[in-house]
Amino acid sequence: MTRISLTAALLLIVVSSALAQPKATNFPPDSPTLAKIEAKRQELAQALAELKRKGVKDPALGDVEVYDRAARVMLRNNDFHTADSAKGTLEMLDQGIKRAAAVLAGTDTYQRPGTRSVRAYRSRVDGSLQPYIVSVPADFGKDEKTWRLDVVLHGRNDTMTEALWIRGASDRAAGKDPWVQIDVFGRGSNAYRWAGEADVFEALEDFLAREKAAGRAQNLDRKKFVLRGFSMGGAGTWHLGLHHPDLWCAIGPGAGFSATAGLAGGRPKAWDECLHIYDAVDYAGNAFMVPIIAYSGADDPQKKAADNIEGRLKKLDLSKHMTHLIAPATKHSFPADYVKKADALLAVHAAKGRDPYPADVRFTTWTLKYPRCEWLEILRLDRHYSEAKIRATYSVNAFDIDTTNTRMLRLTMPKNVGAKVRIKIDDVVLDAVPQTSGPSSSVTLEKKDGTWSVRTKDPAEGLEKVHGLTGPIDDAFTDSFLCVEGSAKAWRPAVAAYAVGELERFTYEWHKYLHGDLPLKKDTDVTDADIANKNLILFGDPASNSLIAKILPKLPLEWTKDAIALAGTKSDAADHIPVLIYPNPLNPKKYVVLNSGHTFKESEFKATNAFLFARLGDYALLKLTPSATNPLLTEPKTIGLFDEKWQPR
Repeated sequence: MTRISLTAALLLIVVSSALAQPKATNFPPDSPTLAKIEAKRQELAQALAELKRKGVKDPALGDVEVYDRAARVMLRNNDFHTADSAKGTLEMLDQGIKRAAAVLAGTDTYQRPGTRSVRAYRSRVDGSLQPYIVSVPADFGKDEKTWRLDVVLHGRNDTMTEALWIRGASDRAAGKDPWVQIDVFGRGSNAYRWAGEADVFEALEDFLAREKAAGRAQNLDRKKFVLRGFSMGGAGTWHLGLHHPDLWCAIGPGAGFSATAGLAGGRPKAWDECLHIYDAVDYAGNAFMVPIIAYSGADDPQKKAADNIEGRLKKLDLSKHMTHLIAPATKHSFPADYVKKADALLAVHAAKGRDPYPADVRFTTWTLKYPRCEWLEILRLDRHYSEAKIRATYSVNAFDIDTTNTRMLRLTMPKNVGAKVRIKIDDVVLDAVPQTSGPSSSVTLEKKDGTWSVRTKDPAEGLEKVHGLTGPIDDAFTDSFLCVEGSAKAWRPAVAAYAVGELERFTYEWHKYLHGDLPLKKDTDVTDADIANKNLILFGDPASNSLIAKILPKLPLEWTKDAIALAGTKSDAADHIPVLIYPNPLNPKKYVVLNSGHTFKESEFKATNAFLFARLGDYALLKLTPSATNPLLTEPKTIGLFDEKWQPR
């Protein structure tokens, strides 16, 4: 863990008390209860074996197996945080056994209208089964009627586990709400950041794929998707709503947080810039594209989340795009009458739906992690973590575009577009012929030496920051990844000890706080398929890890037994270690990471998930300063970000 100032530590404590929910305690089950849990697991395992023998596959198989995994995770992490945790785990396993029997009998309700039930998908991030909950009205799919879909994000609860979450949701009758709903687990309490963000969209994709397979996709109106949540769910709604403004007809954030800046002092500059990834207030301008129905208690410290957005919208002259409901004399709760008011306002926007091809698009981003809105996609920035803004309008066969911090973009054409379009971009007028690709056509524009032109071929130049390859280090864990440990002896004992310890630390935290299964191999076992499909997280040095040695000549790094040179800084290899993220020289469409899991640690997970932001940017050279109480203690000798060509700024 890098050292922080006393002021930062005190601020962290103050902010934590305002944002975090009550912390987990422990109620370990006694031996007889553990034996009962294991007996239920064995019964479920036998049922799963029978399902497999009879050829049952995903998704039905995963929907049963997730009950067993939930119990396994509960035991692995010792997550018995409430007095009824063990009882709840047994009840959850009973539900899984019942579910297995229903699948075998062909009576499982998981795709039937009128139910609220658990589903599961296998995450592309780490291969783990992750649950979500679906509530489907009884009339859904019975005629040609199209339905609104609500994606609901839960609040923070440090006692939350898959087992108890599933236990509380299985096989209940669906509510009478006039919409379809999915509740997302989000891998626990992380404010839907990093793998938690991936979980939202993986759950949504899985749900939509199943409805398509069931012949009900036409009954879901994609112009009427609503995102909402309270507390941590509000924080998730702020950020996912404003980062992806073209996915929702309206968003309903309650409380939460929308900014981190100013809360953690004494940090390197790279931290400041990386705050622009997730701070929703920086994306407030996107409210032009998606109406906000916000709720706050008047006496709730988390009212500041909505106040921050309101203040920014006022400066942008966009105040009319947000309605702020405030319950008087109310702390951190969402009273039923205000839930009803929020629902009524969301229903108005859902009834209207999104314009399928809006004539006016205004989009703000700070990173190509979030590159698109409606028919506009930014392909290259001038500089990451500086504000990029686009105002684009469309009338018949003509576009008018103003840009900031953008050097390449793509316009997707409407269905009735002509053979040519006229584009005025930053006072340059161009005539373009849309290029057809699949069911759509588009025009790509590029700025070189300050002048815009039409680009008819895909970019083919060297390494650049693009969508999916933006950094920072933490971004590698939002898509399929594989940790790789070295199989040989390292040059330096201190470096070897740190690499082993960092992998152990990351494994524990991934299991405990991101509810995953860490994928791990030896360097000698990595396959061509792994290289083609996964971000590789390499631990060790060039002597111990053959993959580090293989790619080292193509990294912006010099590393010998005696010295390490990174970003103009040279240090003794005996007590320093480089960490970085970079396009993998063996497959530049994927990342490689050296000697790092997430750059935030257990202390941030335990404190407030507002602080789950990148601590080391794209790279750092760390001096190893282990202590008796913290063998992973380090001090950054250099820390920073790569530029748009993946070179140190």
